[in-house]
Amino acid sequence: MQDRAVKEGFQPLQKASTMPTSPRAPPAPPSVDALRIGDLADLRAQDLSKLYTFAEDRKEIYISRLREAVAIKGVSAWVENRPKIVEMLEWAKSWAERLGAAEARFVENPKKGEDATLPPLLLVTFAAETNLPHDKVRTVCAYGHLDVQPAKKDDGWETDPFCLTETEDGRLVGRGASDDKGPALSWLWVVEAHRKLNMKLPVRLKLLYEGMEEFGSEGLPEFVAKEAVPPQPRFNDIKREITLDFKNAGWLSDVDHFVISDNQWLAKKTPCLTYGLRGVAYFEVIVSGPAQDLHSGVYGGSVHEPLNDLIHLLATLRHPPAHGGMHHERIRVPGLLDDVPPVTDDERAKYATLDFDVEQYNREDVTGAQLENATNEKTLMARWRFPTLSIHGIEGAFSDPGAKTVLPRRVSGKFSIRQVPNMTSSRTEALVTSYLESQWAALGSKYALEVKMVHGGPAWVSRTDHPNYVAASRAVTKVFGKPPDLTREGGSIPVANWLADATGMNVLLLPTSASNDGAHAQNEKWDKEAPVNAVKILGTYLHEISKLVGPRPALCKCAPPTAEDLAKPGFFAFAKGFRCKCEL
Repeated sequence: MQDRAVKEGFQPLQKASTMPTSPRAPPAPPSVDALRIGDLADLRAQDLSKLYTFAEDRKEIYISRLREAVAIKGVSAWVENRPKIVEMLEWAKSWAERLGAAEARFVENPKKGEDATLPPLLLVTFAAETNLPHDKVRTVCAYGHLDVQPAKKDDGWETDPFCLTETEDGRLVGRGASDDKGPALSWLWVVEAHRKLNMKLPVRLKLLYEGMEEFGSEGLPEFVAKEAVPPQPRFNDIKREITLDFKNAGWLSDVDHFVISDNQWLAKKTPCLTYGLRGVAYFEVIVSGPAQDLHSGVYGGSVHEPLNDLIHLLATLRHPPAHGGMHHERIRVPGLLDDVPPVTDDERAKYATLDFDVEQYNREDVTGAQLENATNEKTLMARWRFPTLSIHGIEGAFSDPGAKTVLPRRVSGKFSIRQVPNMTSSRTEALVTSYLESQWAALGSKYALEVKMVHGGPAWVSRTDHPNYVAASRAVTKVFGKPPDLTREGGSIPVANWLADATGMNVLLLPTSASNDGAHAQNEKWDKEAPVNAVKILGTYLHEISKLVGPRPALCKCAPPTAEDLAKPGFFAFAKGFRCKCEL
């Protein structure tokens, strides 16, 4: 992370004792522990052992509720099933109301006018139970999605994907169990535990639930942009000071810390905090031919075939394995790798400490797959820090069981590129489109080609030394007795960027799912202990957040650092993940 900060023009963070004490800069702060955690006796510390016991005793109840949620077939890719997403959101809203939410309401999807099938967003707020004034109580916003990926029994599932099945080896198998119904709903059970135990909720908790994540989060970026409008500063004549007017501020404007639990650990037993994600650019390549499908026996040989031409085109995207090199080195799109940051010695050293074994990964996580790389380091780099280009399928081609001798009239190839820091979707789209059009011309096809990027999102990187991450690390350590791994991940969660960019607040990825849960795959599962551990981790995290001292980030009125500030030796750098001086 330090190397990336330096590359972007930031100075590496220095020890607190080197902070200057001139009038233009804040005085030297206390130690990190004192700054971020403070005196426990002074900060509403509560015994969490009873919360842990309560969660353990309710394991079967949590599983029963998850079974109800999994049974609701809210597949966002199936347009006809989108009413089921609304049913799922209503299920969550009902629980929030039963638990005494100060607010539980639907907001119409901003793109509803373009697509009437889009489900609403669900906004939930639970008030903090403290006598402290509003400006002293932190607000945490947890994001989750309640839609799921498509799943059918005949895709290779051992059981009905929408009937949560408990296996003898401790798996809870069902679509959405791990991604993301189980983790997303666990925030409700954290609140329930506090209610049942008469424990005070130590922070203001907001829950943002959507139902289109698995189909590009249609409408969510527009919602985030609108609801991130900050409060306006006003001069109070009576108090002779500047205050903040929240009258026209957005719903997200008072959030101090964002948290997302929509990814997985690197290992099966060692929890992690995730500070980086790859972005994604998803493409559709369409070849349109005759007015209708044709019989291959009657017409075959007399006409050019769209599917044949499409397969030739897709084959030009990457060199075959015989070419040698890692996956990203075989991508043939000129210029695509130009912005990929080089690997540094410091970055390489971090891979050696992670709980990961490539042989176990091959044997248990990707059973039957042939690995492209044989070492821990290369495998993780291929998953996290280098781009990929993957072909996913062809729409319009015959794929059902049996034999059908058809020449499809129109076919569409689907592929995606996982983007890493410094890559942009607009540049990726331009490079891919130009390359495919030139290859199409070289193929000499007689049919029309259309290349379009369905959706795109940039990579995301945060800071692990931010108080949000410090609090989460302490929470995980308390629950598991060991600190979490600090990891990046190859998947994409665009909302992390949207929230960080729109609000300026830090976003934390705090997963509760094991590495072998199989999100998006057949037999997706959540371990039987996961519902209990999720309540423990998320609940403890809220209490650790409440112990942070200093001004609330969302209300901070610090002036941004000047060029003179940043030029001073030892002055703290301000990289993505930090908003102002008081957070440091």
